[in-house]
Amino acid sequence: MFKCLYVSMKNMNSKDIREKFIKFFEKREHFFVPPIFLVPENDPTLLFTNSGMVQFKNYFLGLEKPKHKLMVNYQPSFRTIDIDKVGTNDRTLTFFEMLGSWSIGGYFKEEAVEFAWELLTKEFGFPKDKLWVTVFKGNKDIPADSETIRYWQAVGLPKERIVELGDKDNFWIAGDEGPCGPSTEIYFDQGKGIGCGKKSCKPGCDCDRFLEVWNAGVFMQYDRRAHSRGNERGLTRKKYKYVPLKIKSVDTGAGLERLAAVLQDKDSVFDTDLFSPIVDEIYKMIDCREGAKERTYKSIRVIADHIRGSVFLISDGVNPSNKTQGYVLRRLIRRMIVHGRLLCIEDNFTAKLAKIVIKTMMDFYPYLKKEEKRVLEIIEKEEKNFNLTLDRGLKEFNHVTRYTLHIISGKDAFLLYDSYGFPLELTQELAKDKGIEVDEKGYYQELEKQRERARSSAVFATKKEINPKLHTATHLLHQALIDVLGKHIQQAGSDASGEELRFDFTHPEKLSEEQIKKVEDKVNEKIKEKLPMQFIETTLDDAKKSGARMLFMGKYGQKVKLYYIGKDLQSAYSKELCGGPHVLNTSEIGHFEITNEKSSSQGVRRIKAKVE
Repeated sequence: MFKCLYVSMKNMNSKDIREKFIKFFEKREHFFVPPIFLVPENDPTLLFTNSGMVQFKNYFLGLEKPKHKLMVNYQPSFRTIDIDKVGTNDRTLTFFEMLGSWSIGGYFKEEAVEFAWELLTKEFGFPKDKLWVTVFKGNKDIPADSETIRYWQAVGLPKERIVELGDKDNFWIAGDEGPCGPSTEIYFDQGKGIGCGKKSCKPGCDCDRFLEVWNAGVFMQYDRRAHSRGNERGLTRKKYKYVPLKIKSVDTGAGLERLAAVLQDKDSVFDTDLFSPIVDEIYKMIDCREGAKERTYKSIRVIADHIRGSVFLISDGVNPSNKTQGYVLRRLIRRMIVHGRLLCIEDNFTAKLAKIVIKTMMDFYPYLKKEEKRVLEIIEKEEKNFNLTLDRGLKEFNHVTRYTLHIISGKDAFLLYDSYGFPLELTQELAKDKGIEVDEKGYYQELEKQRERARSSAVFATKKEINPKLHTATHLLHQALIDVLGKHIQQAGSDASGEELRFDFTHPEKLSEEQIKKVEDKVNEKIKEKLPMQFIETTLDDAKKSGARMLFMGKYGQKVKLYYIGKDLQSAYSKELCGGPHVLNTSEIGHFEITNEKSSSQGVRRIKAKVE
């Protein structure tokens, strides 16, 4: 990392950076908007809040009008796309904080560039000669962003440190169609001693020398619209046209952890004050340091990143499960435990680290302290259960390798994963210690076979005939569970094809007899009220606005069926996107009775019920 930065940058902790960013834009008439949770409400297109702009998405799509044209905030964010890269470099994270500013129909490119330059060079003290920027170089449909180049030169940045890149790096769109535009990003040159060492190295290179510190502006100035076009073979393909938007907007985003690494003069985001209390505690726990130094560093970084994400996900109501967000949470916790084993950390350790995360982050996220008891209970239970599974898996691993001379077969490696939760990475690490290789290709072939079996099972399931009474009862049951247990309840599966319904839902513990009775009574109450079951065809966006429940990871088109139970949509007891069939009135269901409640998998409960 570049050394000897300006004196003003010394001792600038993450709290100072966060506050300085917010105050800079507040002084320039930006309204502070509080952050939202990691699990976005009523947006089936996203598993997690992956950037600061998520809560403003409808503004850019023109579906809602903002109360304020200019806004600023900090936002906890989560991305799974690079989960396997965590620990392999100095910058990749799954959980991070985004600092962002927005102009919806206010200022545009020139002011955005001026604000960025002033904030970085004057407020944060970045050396001007260490800053580079990228801009959009254009394509066959959109011209190069020469305006932004001129504005960067106007603030004093020389042309040789302005790099033009293509669509992948410097053009943004929220989907196949809609608002879009070029972007400009700012990079900090960490010096020739870091990265690939090539003379041609510049922003756009995949090495670590140039660190992106801020996407200083996504300039939404076009509406991309699709239309079909035939070819000589009679096939149709999508073509696009780009229509200038009447209202132009700016969306910026800076990763707090990367800013902190530069401003605190650190070689890695894991060396900043955001991570150092966690990393220091992990070092105290390590019982062995044999093996490659890089492996130790990787394990420490994986644990440090994953514990932050786990604490925030659990605090936001996510429970470990085998579905959607719960699956990701379970994967984070299990990866932590696996890497703890690689560091010879035998005792339960995740709860101790979770306490550190809560302590260091609760000033800006006070709800973490309120949820501390639940966080610790869930993470301790998950770690305890997975450790038992790992112990059984180690016995099986030793059994497999006892008769293996050179290579563990893909079938055996997959058995360790499928039956004992052993990720391929752990099997490879343990095998390496014994001088044995693993048939990685064979492992993935077995994994694909399992996926194919799952797809076949899903096709078979869709052929079963659905009972309208039971199906409608699942809607009532879903809402009743939310009423009694809380908003964290999410559907994790259901079956209404036989004489009895099955409904799986996310919840960390067994229901009490009193809770079961309350749920049962609530469903029967709505049956007795003789409420009509109705539906409307609407757009996905309007369904979200109405508060309709929908399956995460569900595949929806732009037109959807919204089923609601009640006299009108606004006052309806239950609202869900669904396909049917249903009864016309809840009175047709009959008396509802829960016959069984048990665990389905970790963090998922299963209710069975009948109607008479």
